[in-house]
Amino acid sequence: MRVAFYAPMKPPDHPVPSGDRHLARLFMAALRHAGHTPELISHFVTRDGHGDPVRQARLKSLGDKLAERLIRQLRTRPIEERPMAWMTYHLYHKTPDWLGPRIADTFNIPYLIAEASTAPKQAGGPWDIGYRGANAAIARADAILTLNSDDWDCLQPVAQEPVLHRRLLPFVEASIYDDAMSRRASLRAAHAKHGGWSNDTVLLLAVGMMRAGAKESSYAQLAEALKQLPGDNWHLLVAGDGPRRETIAQMLETAAPGRVTLLGVLESSELAKVYAASDMLIWPAVDEAFGIALLEAQAAGLPVIASKQRGVPDIVASGITGRLPPPDDIDAFAKAIGGLIDDPETRARMGSAAARRVREQYDIPVAAERLDATLKTVTMVVKST
Repeated sequence: MRVAFYAPMKPPDHPVPSGDRHLARLFMAALRHAGHTPELISHFVTRDGHGDPVRQARLKSLGDKLAERLIRQLRTRPIEERPMAWMTYHLYHKTPDWLGPRIADTFNIPYLIAEASTAPKQAGGPWDIGYRGANAAIARADAILTLNSDDWDCLQPVAQEPVLHRRLLPFVEASIYDDAMSRRASLRAAHAKHGGWSNDTVLLLAVGMMRAGAKESSYAQLAEALKQLPGDNWHLLVAGDGPRRETIAQMLETAAPGRVTLLGVLESSELAKVYAASDMLIWPAVDEAFGIALLEAQAAGLPVIASKQRGVPDIVASGITGRLPPPDDIDAFAKAIGGLIDDPETRARMGSAAARRVREQYDIPVAAERLDATLKTVTMVVKST
């Protein structure tokens, strides 16, 4: 089935890396794995990050025009080359979908959305136009896929029957970590040689973009926790970059002088090697929906220390694949890290359990099967109406 794929916040081929871009790519990969043909149908970005009603009105107007143009273009195609379904990834009041509902209505095809949210407090506020646009798309959806366990509670009052709701666990392509895991010992030795530390040094890893807001708050909590860690046989690797790099780098260096190495932004293949060479992922995950890096780390066989908030417990099994101290409790966060630093047997047991659990529940074939079933079901429903 040809599926029109659209990501109004950040297209999957956007040059700037982020978790949002990564998940958009994963959704397209899952559709291909299921035997479908995803087509990136538009690069139109609808994001207004500042609450500017004038900009939102302009984006809506542009979206209306682009939708009409796209309809004309699709009508010139042979019927077999037109999309049989439309999927929009990640829409909310800052990034509404002004395209999908129009195209779906015109061609009578299913309209699916994945990872959407609605915030009633935005009604009448600076994002009112985007809020109403996002809600209209949610209400129009034939199927809604939620990645976070608490998303449906906010979406259900807006969604219209007979919408098909499907819970889809966050997922990764676990196979890309297999090779790195098989070379864990040599990768660790290479890092030790390059970094100048002993081969038995416990390597802590943090992965996150360096930008203001929740990400910087996570780094701030991480820095405070580093000050409390026991012993001196550990080193922190940090993968990520962004406009707050200088501030965050100084914060971490002040907390742990000489024991922090910034790796910058890494491509997936290189990041897989860093995961495999490390001993655990540590990340407070302040206000994150779930944190794709937490899942990637587990796929590479790492235990995870993260705060127990939002969707994090959906992907990290506390006591089995990691530990989840309470949110904003820096003492508990540091204690959880310190406990694993001194316990290599538990690290190994949790890491093995994490790798196994990801492949059983969070791997791309599992997501592909769920996506395929959803597409087939909703297509039959639309065709019958």
